[in-house]
Formats: sequence, C-alpha cells, structure tokens
Amino acid sequence: MTLPFPQMLGSEIYRGSSYGAWHPLRVPRVSTVMDLTRAMGWLPRERFITSPRAKPAALTVFHTPDYIAALQAAEAAQEVSGEVRETYNIGTPSNPVFTEMYRRPATGAGASLLAGELLRNGGVLHSPGGGTHHAFADRANGFCFLNDPVLAIMSLRRNGATRVAYVDIDAHHCDGVEAAFRNEPDVLLISTHEENRWPRTGALDDVGVGQVFNLPLPRGAHDDDMAFALNEMILPVVQAFKPDAIVVQCGSDAITEDPQSRLAMSNNAHISVVDALRHLTPRYLVLGGGGYNPWSVGRCWSAVWATLNGFEIPDVLPDEAQEVLRGLVWHGLHRIKQPEPQWITTMRDSWRGGEISDETRTRAAVLAGRGI
Repeated sequence: MTLPFPQMLGSEIYRGSSYGAWHPLRVPRVSTVMDLTRAMGWLPRERFITSPRAKPAALTVFHTPDYIAALQAAEAAQEVSGEVRETYNIGTPSNPVFTEMYRRPATGAGASLLAGELLRNGGVLHSPGGGTHHAFADRANGFCFLNDPVLAIMSLRRNGATRVAYVDIDAHHCDGVEAAFRNEPDVLLISTHEENRWPRTGALDDVGVGQVFNLPLPRGAHDDDMAFALNEMILPVVQAFKPDAIVVQCGSDAITEDPQSRLAMSNNAHISVVDALRHLTPRYLVLGGGGYNPWSVGRCWSAVWATLNGFEIPDVLPDEAQEVLRGLVWHGLHRIKQPEPQWITTMRDSWRGGEISDETRTRAAVLAGRGI
C-alpha cells in the first residue's frame, strides 16, 4: 500500500549528541527541524517515524565488516590507535571520536534502510538526519562515518525500484555515492556543487557509464543559477531517465549564511528543487546533508517538509515557532554575535538572484547536450 501522506524519519539521538565543541557539526540540526515543524503544527504523531538504529550486519551490504567493527570498538573505547586512524580515517579532526560515533550514524543509516521498505509501493519520506554522502565502504570521510544515501538506494532497489535517480544539491560533491554507483547504469547520479571546494571531485567531464552528471557551480552562484540548472539540466535529464524512485540529498550548505561554502543561495533554491522533482516518481526520499548554520539549516529543512506536504509557509512565523529559533545557539563562531532578525521571524528566505553566470550556462548546456 502506498504511504497515505508524507512522513518524517527522525530521532532524539540528534538532540543529545555532537561531534565536539569545536566541530562544524556541533550545531543542532535535526532536533531543530523536529521542534520547528511541531511548533508549526506540521508534525502530528502519525507523520513521524522514530528511526531504528541499523544493525551491524545490515550495514555490511555496503560497508566492510572490519570497518563497522572498528567504528563500534572506537565508540566503546572512546579512543583509537594510530593504525586504526590511518586505516579507517576515524579519530581525525574531520571524523572525530565522540560518544555516539557509531550509534548516531547508524541511526541515520537505519532510516535510509527503512525508507526503501516503506516506499516499496510508493510514497514520500523526509529524513533530515540522512545525507552523509562522503563515506566510503571501508573508511570515514568528510564528517561522514556511514553512507546512508548509498544504503537508501540499495534498499530501494531491493524493494522493487529498478531505476533510481539520485540528485545531490549539497555544496560539496557526493564523492562516496559516486564511487559506489559510477558504474551502475540504472542509478542516475546528478550533483550540483561549488567548484574547487573540498573534496574537489565531481568534474564536469566525469561521466561514469553515461549516467553521471556533475555540475560544478562558480563561487557566488545564487538562486537564479540553480533555477537555470534545474530547468535546463536536472529536470530534462531526470525525465529522460524515467526513474521509479528519486533520492534527493538536500544539503543546505549552499545557503549564503553557511560557513562551509561560498555559494550564495537562499532556501528557495532547495524548496524549488524538492518541489519540482517530487512529481516525477512514485517513490520519493528527501535526505538532509550539509548545513552548519543552525538557523538556516533548520529553517531550510522545515520548509522542505512544508513543501512535501503542501503546507503554506507564513510570511511571519507564529510565536511558538519563533521561540524554537530564538533558543538556538551557535557557540564558537565569533563573527556572528546574534542571529539576523529574519532568521527568527521567517522560515522562507527572500529570493537571492542575479545574472546567471556564463559558467553555469555553459556547463549546464554541456550536460544537457549529453543526454542519458
């Protein structure tokens, strides 16, 4: 039976866990989405599913058993040897040892594995705790310990989807997902990301087996650049591919106020992409991803949830929702002493447009001209 209405997968583990006081992922994100959507009256009990924690054996459909064992051992000991650090890239500044370093990513992975089962007969799901697109089968990478987008795609395919389109609008290229599926003709991979931004993969001329479409965006790319990419490249390519499932990685670090990129979008870019793609498939999964300003990421993913449900986003948030945003803190970032007023009173940003760059026009045309 098709899911009767969109549902959100989440967990309280995100409220109480952190990568560390100095790490970009010290900020509250998923818990903000849960609190803000509830304050808006958009998340009644029947629309929320508590994410299960993936069991180690379930993770080995993609990740190697020795890597999963190393993650669990590191969480238990709260330390790693030099050999483990070198082999698995854990216990590093990007991928630190912290209290829930296995349980937290295993919860995001559990949501993605469950999503494939829940969408067997169709429906819409939002998993803001997902989107960890940098992890590889045998090592952590770029704040990502497990690759839940890969696990989601694999689960969808096990549960009846034959052609899966993966669209990633994070500011950083989805190197781990591309490595997993670059030779799979039935998995379309589309990524828009900032050029010359870590991990510095995702070149325009990477084609996989003809189904990889990477669009590096120039620094300062804005809403009109993304709208052009959406209409001229993303939608035509996805439509030509004819997917029976779409996974969107909706990282919000392309938003102007995010410290981890130099793109200049508003959350309208994310809302537009999510809204346009949902009508092209019976199975639709929207993941989180990057996003390191607690106000912009919480507002973005809450607005995405509203879009998936057809809820109207008011121009001014009600008091209860404003209190959620007013209660956020961002320790350790000295250049922002207090949030901008609109980060508290609104959810949807003003449009941030301008002249479409020559780089966006030229590169999107190259990709659109390739066909699928």
